Amino acid sequence: MISVLIIGNGNIATHLVKAFLGADTINVTQINSRELGTIPKATVTILAISDDAIATISSKIKNSLVVHTSGSFSMENLKNTTNKGVFYMLQTFSKEKEMDFSTVPFCLEAENKEDYLLLEKIAKTIGRKIYSVNSEQRKALHIAAVFVNNFTNHLYTIGNDICEKHQVPFEILQPLIQETSEKIKTLSPKKAQTGPAIRNDKKTIKSHLELLSKEQQEIYKLITQAIKNGN
Repeated sequence: MISVLIIGNGNIATHLVKAFLGADTINVTQINSRELGTIPKATVTILAISDDAIATISSKIKNSLVVHTSGSFSMENLKNTTNKGVFYMLQTFSKEKEMDFSTVPFCLEAENKEDYLLLEKIAKTIGRKIYSVNSEQRKALHIAAVFVNNFTNHLYTIGNDICEKHQVPFEILQPLIQETSEKIKTLSPKKAQTGPAIRNDKKTIKSHLELLSKEQQEIYKLITQAIKNGN
């Protein structure tokens, strides 16, 4: 039985605890980072906390292996004097949405092979997609994730606002969103690109801009130009 201590009570911590409770070989304990007090002993301590708190909280832990779940912080940001590692899951987590960890990529890093294999063993109790990713690679992945997830979701928000303004249901766009996400599983995003920008359809672009707010126009023009520049 592997003992895992999870520090934190946010989205990632909540889902991890729930997943590990269903793993036969994991004994999981959870504590709030604001109420550290006596820190329970554990084979692996996972800090599922905000990036700003990683250095301070990790400096208080004496357990043998301490890892964080951050995509943008390096392993060296951990300030414990024992072994360090990273247990990063590249996915968006919300407490209200169930998570299937079998589809989640686990990006792991450790200071030595023995610790890496331990993290890999733990990850495999709840997941299937395991990757060895160093701090520089993970930072690049995190930036890429901001583009494909956070920025894209903001564009969905704009699309939804436009639909609401013109009294058409946003759900009409959902098959299009789904088709694009399926398409890039077999085509590169560049080859999958369609629309007026790639065709340099100036009349359509002009008519679109006339319907948009000033802020939406700036975003539309910036992305349109980027698409033109990329092809």
